Amino acid sequence: MSYDDVEIEDMEWNDELNAFTYPCPCGDLFQITKAELQMGEEIARCPSCSLYITVIYNQEDFMGKGSDSSKKIEQAGGRAIAIICEP
Repeated sequence: MSYDDVEIEDMEWNDELNAFTYPCPCGDLFQITKAELQMGEEIARCPSCSLYITVIYNQEDFMGKGSDSSKKIEQAGGRAIAIICEP
């Protein structure tokens, strides 16, 4: 059973780990990469203990659709935000 359900917006982007992270009670960080999110993975694991969380997100936000994509994921201040481009 998942330790918690966490929205992707509540996670932080970590350039060093190249992953979205969220604090684990053990003192380490739950981690999930963009590639994992693109493949539909929703479990972020802690490398130091057996806990994991379920990440709530829209997989389409992480799909590479080229330059005509209606949504793009960008990092701002270490936090993930979705920018919606209206035609």
